[in-house]
Amino acid sequence: MDYLAVVAIELSTAIATLVLIAAGLAIIFGMMRVINVAHGEFMMLGAYATLMAYTAGLNLWISVFIVAPLVAGIWGAIVEFLLIRRLYGRVADTLLATWGLSLFMIGAVTSIFGNTSKGIPTPLGAVNIGQYSISAYSLVLVLSAVAVLMATWLVLNKSRLGTVVRATIQNPDMAEALGVDHRKVYSRTFATGAAVAGLAGGVLAPISGVVPTMGAAFIAKAFITVISGGAAIVAGTLSASVVFGGISQAVTFVSGAVWGEAMVLFVAVVILRVMPGGFSEFLKGKRS
Repeated sequence: MDYLAVVAIELSTAIATLVLIAAGLAIIFGMMRVINVAHGEFMMLGAYATLMAYTAGLNLWISVFIVAPLVAGIWGAIVEFLLIRRLYGRVADTLLATWGLSLFMIGAVTSIFGNTSKGIPTPLGAVNIGQYSISAYSLVLVLSAVAVLMATWLVLNKSRLGTVVRATIQNPDMAEALGVDHRKVYSRTFATGAAVAGLAGGVLAPISGVVPTMGAAFIAKAFITVISGGAAIVAGTLSASVVFGGISQAVTFVSGAVWGEAMVLFVAVVILRVMPGGFSEFLKGKRS
């Protein structure tokens, strides 16, 4: 029973990690159709913001949950205004532009902080479950992922702001005719996605380490999860995270991390071949 409890916690942590990694991209790519190749670098920016704030003496939790998303969100708003605003509807151009942005951010951060990995102490210590010991910080990951999903669902489905955002993205001309400034909506949506990515970087910083190239470890997982999730931002992202997190963790237990990552990619290819619309297509079919 102790071993099963540890496995369940590790599985929940893997799923939560994927949710955190993919949530910001689900907003920017899933809703706005902007291929943000710099998503991993927004996470990296959140991690460095956490590191700098914590090193300066600020409380770790404030650094993670306030400073990291705030810094990444402000930078996201600047990027949207200077770069992305001119590229909506030009998918290939957004890919190239954000790829260049990714290289710029890595180079700038490397110039400032160097290319060595820096660590943030993992808080809360360890929890003993029988003869096994796990990090109590795993609970923070799980709760953070739940909070992000719930907040996203509530804003998109239960608030006037979410209605305006969805309507504007679907038909900006009609929204403009009704008095909605679609440029402000786009800017705030992009900044929100960037802030969520920064939050993910801050939450993951104590367990992943902080280095300028850390975004490369997250970007592929984020795109696989979001694309496989499909159009349903919350339900699709959660479904893909559960499936891929479970598969990755199960295969990792048996054969190691490399095979776990390879199996996730294989399953993603099969899912998109069978359901081109991703898990959202399956969920829509179940509701109908």
